[in-house]
Amino acid sequence: MSRRTGLPSMTRGLVASGLLVAVTALTGALVYQSAPSPVRLAGAVLRGGGDHGGRAAADDGGLPDGVTVFADEYPGVANLAPDLIAALRAAAAEAGDEGIEFHVNSGWRSREYQDRLLRAAVAKYGSAERAARWVATADTSAHVSGDAVDLGSDAAAWLSAHGAAYGLCQIYRNEPWHYELRPEAVEHGCPAMYADPAHDQRMRR
Repeated sequence: MSRRTGLPSMTRGLVASGLLVAVTALTGALVYQSAPSPVRLAGAVLRGGGDHGGRAAADDGGLPDGVTVFADEYPGVANLAPDLIAALRAAAAEAGDEGIEFHVNSGWRSREYQDRLLRAAVAKYGSAERAARWVATADTSAHVSGDAVDLGSDAAAWLSAHGAAYGLCQIYRNEPWHYELRPEAVEHGCPAMYADPAHDQRMRR
């Protein structure tokens, strides 16, 4: 009797699919950790003017580490648009059943804070045109209007799989942490992402 070697085709397919998911998740995590979010890239530049240790004051929208979407005591969370924060909290409640917390790295920002982030980006990248790939002006920023939130990597990864059900969508391919509310996504899925903010028509007002 000959002994069968190797895995059945269905099992091989499942193993391959599992490996693909694992590689995709790992790649996403590495991209998230290496990508220069505006708050991180500005840390070494922002000093004085209400900033402490490179972080904006709470009244400007600055947030300490570990703040969640339920922390109304911080303007950076409390000043988010009501529909956005409601969707975030509904999603966070479900994700919490899986042990995932929705930490907010940046939410609402004052115009002054956004201006400082932009100046820091220009200093880092050498021109306003290059900086526009990462940081909007105070006039166009969805953070200043309270319509965007930058989330920690665990929350962003969870929303990449489940966010559309809550209308929460990643908007820019180069910013896996940046989410905005798109209510139509509940029925139709999230819209195609822009490559970066410089490709977003809203940034050209």
